Amino acid sequence: MGAMDPLAACHCCGLVHRIPALPRRSAAVCTRCDSVIPTEPHPRAGARASALALTALVLYPVALFTPVMSIERLGHHAEASIWHGTVKLLAEGHLAVGLAILCFSILAPVAKLVAIFLLTTGVSMRAHHRAATYRFVEWVGRWGMVDVLLVAVLVAIVKLGDLVEVTPGLGVAAFAGVVVLSMLASAAFDPHQIWHSEDA
Repeated sequence: MGAMDPLAACHCCGLVHRIPALPRRSAAVCTRCDSVIPTEPHPRAGARASALALTALVLYPVALFTPVMSIERLGHHAEASIWHGTVKLLAEGHLAVGLAILCFSILAPVAKLVAIFLLTTGVSMRAHHRAATYRFVEWVGRWGMVDVLLVAVLVAIVKLGDLVEVTPGLGVAAFAGVVVLSMLASAAFDPHQIWHSEDA
């Protein structure tokens, strides 16, 4: 291996290797853990991540504003959506819980999806802006709890079903779709893709 061969880190154990030019249908393998080291991003990784992120963003308003459950008790009927529940918590003075849901289960996931979409659609950005946006994606990903909120909603539906008649609404399916799409967008997002065109 030459001293000018490009460097690549194993995604599994982090060991840095110098990767020489490889013949077709060959792959570089980590000398420590035998994991395959991708030498360049998948050609469709950016398109997949941006499509998944955009689909999740389009579906997100449906998940927020469509009722997730319909509650009927003693002839009284009420419907609740994620947004309505959050606003009601804030209005009734439950600021800690309401702000936690607003920030970590509504704003943070949307911000992460927007950032992934911007990074993968080839929007013209300076290198330090791309780096800052990527660091934001990494940071906000630790705090976005859209999946936790979905589990809480489902648990509430199950528990309330013992006391009143509860019917899951369309919002549950939409919210589940957002969770799955968000996870798939994060998995498809390859940070090396945002630098590949510049390095080529």
